[in-house]
Amino acid sequence: MARVVLLVDDDPLVRAVAAEMLEDLGCEVVTAAGGRQAIDTLLADARIEIVITDVNMPDIDGFAVAQAAKRMRKELKVIILSGRESDGRGFPLIRKPFVQDDLKQTMAQHTGLC
Repeated sequence: MARVVLLVDDDPLVRAVAAEMLEDLGCEVVTAAGGRQAIDTLLADARIEIVITDVNMPDIDGFAVAQAAKRMRKELKVIILSGRESDGRGFPLIRKPFVQDDLKQTMAQHTGLC
């Protein structure tokens, strides 16, 4: 059974490419275009086990999404994506641009693979 990943990124192209990478790894992917949508999706879908979120978004930044997600469900695994940040503030960080192997390695190390 595939693990369910919530992928949050305000850039439609990044979101589409990253979702395809996750699907290739065997994940079921749910997407959100921003922080507010991500939090609403987490509230509505109890199947989500992993949150992968961009940091720089116009409504709610990814660190706030990560913290809210962990407050809502402590068992959630969270990975941060960023092209600017060099510190995940306690969360695993994948630097943009990234390739599927970067995603696979980070997931294997911190959340387990799908």
